[in-house]
Amino acid sequence: MAEQKMLDVEVQRQDSADSQPYWEKFKVPYRPNMNVISVLMAIRENPVTADGKKTTPVTWDMNCLEEVCGACSMVINGRPRQSCSALVDKLPQPLKLQPMSTFPVIRDLQIDRSRMFDSLKKVKAWIPIDGSYDLGEGPRMPERKREWAYELSKCMTCGVCLESCPNVNSHSSFMGPAPLSQVRLFNAHPTGAMNKDERLNAIMGDGGLSNCGNSQNCVAACPKGIPLTTSIASLNRSATVQMFRNFFGSDHMVD
Repeated sequence: MAEQKMLDVEVQRQDSADSQPYWEKFKVPYRPNMNVISVLMAIRENPVTADGKKTTPVTWDMNCLEEVCGACSMVINGRPRQSCSALVDKLPQPLKLQPMSTFPVIRDLQIDRSRMFDSLKKVKAWIPIDGSYDLGEGPRMPERKREWAYELSKCMTCGVCLESCPNVNSHSSFMGPAPLSQVRLFNAHPTGAMNKDERLNAIMGDGGLSNCGNSQNCVAACPKGIPLTTSIASLNRSATVQMFRNFFGSDHMVD
C-alpha cells in the first residue's frame, strides 16, 4: 500500500485580539483538488501539531466557498487572496497561512473588516430609496455604461486590495481602493447620482483620494480584476469638478 502523502502547513496563530502571534506546524493528509479551506477543515477535525502536540482548532472566516462573499481572505504564502479558490496543487510547500495585517486580528486567521465597512458607510455605498412601496422601473442605463459598471459591481469587499496597498495601514486614515471604486459605481447609477455630491465630498477630505499613492498594487491583487485605479483616476476628475461646484455654487455649474 502506497504511503499517504502529507502536506506541510504552517499557520500563524493568535489566541485573542490582544495576545502575541505565534506559529504552529501541521501535517495534513493530501487529497486531490484540495483548496486551502479543506486543509483548514482537516486541521480542525484533528487539531494536532506536526510534533504530535494537541492544540486548539484554527479559527478563520468563510461563507460561500466560491469566491463571492470575500470572507475567507487571508495571506497565503505571502500573497493576500481567497482561501476557497487557492488550490493546493498550485501552491508551493510548506503552505504558510497568515491573517491579513491591514485589519485587526480577532483570533488566528479571523480578522475584523469593520474599517472597510465603515468607509462604505461614510461614502453611502448604496442607493437610498424612500418608502417600502413599489416605485416602478428606474431609469435605464446605456449599455456601454452598464458594462463597465457591472465590472465595478463584482467587488465582494474581501479586503485584498486594502491589504496590498502600501497606503492603507494603522498610521493612515486612507479608506482604500474598494470604497472609492464603489463611489464611482453608485454615482454612475441614474438613481444613485442623486447623492453624487455627498459621496464626492466624503472622499475629498482626509482618508480619501489624496491619500492614494497610485502604486497600482490593488489592481494586481484584486481577485475579480476590477479596474480600481481607473476608478480612482475618474474620481479625481469628478472631485475637481465638485470642488469648483462647492466654491462657486452648484446653481452656476452644470455637469
